[in-house]
Amino acid sequence: MSVQLDLVELGKRVRQERVARGISLDQLSERAGVSRSMISEVERGTKAATVLVLDRIATGLDTSLARLLAEETKARVILLRHGSQAVARDASGWERRILSPVLPGVEFEFMRTTLGPKVEAGEYLPHAPGSREYVAIESGTLLLVVDGEAHTLRAGDSIYYDGDCMHAFSNPGRTPCTYYLAMDVSGDPAGVQHRVAARKPERGKR
Repeated sequence: MSVQLDLVELGKRVRQERVARGISLDQLSERAGVSRSMISEVERGTKAATVLVLDRIATGLDTSLARLLAEETKARVILLRHGSQAVARDASGWERRILSPVLPGVEFEFMRTTLGPKVEAGEYLPHAPGSREYVAIESGTLLLVVDGEAHTLRAGDSIYYDGDCMHAFSNPGRTPCTYYLAMDVSGDPAGVQHRVAARKPERGKR
């Protein structure tokens, strides 16, 4: 994976977020479905994890990938020029550009993703109960699978789904697919309970 961030700095942020939340390496490994050794290497800055693995680590920390890639900012108005936006690129042929700033106490991410032809971005873990996700297609075709149910979306289409579910993204077409995704992963402590047994990640997919 290629990111606009030094691996050592990325590792420091992962460790800081984990320690701040009082989560051990073993606990994060269980929550994220990522091996303890992988998380340890990421924290030391010796391993370049895939975007999917980093996203799973972020989900295990009850936060978004944006918080791991960008510094927290507090201001009344925050302008993110194109060249200063955090970007994660996966070798399989897709790009995730983060359009929203990281705000204190706010677990929200707004992104623009481009998937190459026939590219699968992978399956993502459930966020906290009460989380919300919104997707809007700019161009191409997106196959979105939410808890096993497939939805084919084309340019101009949009969809909402509860974020506490397994969800996967892929481009079944022969041209690039670009879509916007806004997600609030702060959750609701009084919300519905996790369906842990039905949503536990497969250990082979890391």
